[in-house]
Amino acid sequence: MRYLVDRISQCAELYIAFFAFLLNFVWELLHLPLFNGLDDTHHYVVILHCTKATFGDVVISLAAFYCACFFSGTRDWILTSDKVGLVVFFTVGLLITIGFELLATGPLNRWEYSPLMPIIPVIRVGLSPVMQWIIIPLIQLWIVRRVLLSYRVQQQS
Repeated sequence: MRYLVDRISQCAELYIAFFAFLLNFVWELLHLPLFNGLDDTHHYVVILHCTKATFGDVVISLAAFYCACFFSGTRDWILTSDKVGLVVFFTVGLLITIGFELLATGPLNRWEYSPLMPIIPVIRVGLSPVMQWIIIPLIQLWIVRRVLLSYRVQQQS
């Protein structure tokens, strides 16, 4: 049983998903005013919408993590601050985010930006979702790295 707990405690994906959920859920709630159609919606529906969006953010984080693992050749790229892993992680996350925003505000018509949302002119995507993928993963990776390093230091002593 102790072996299983140790293995789970070293599982970067678990921490990636956990902190992606916590951090992105807060962001989703904070940038609600930048989207149309939620002003007169029941609070439960808004929370449900934000929760679904947050699970999507978790999937993006995990996809970016696994791509970074593949291209860096190790699951420990967070611990070693591997530049290839970091570049792949952020690139994959940004590309998925931008692609999904273009689809969601275009052909899928899933949501619409309010006039308060700053738009990035070249790609015609809202600034908030792009900044979300830059700011949140920086914090997320910093926390995950600290957790994994502290666990390894604890195991060595």
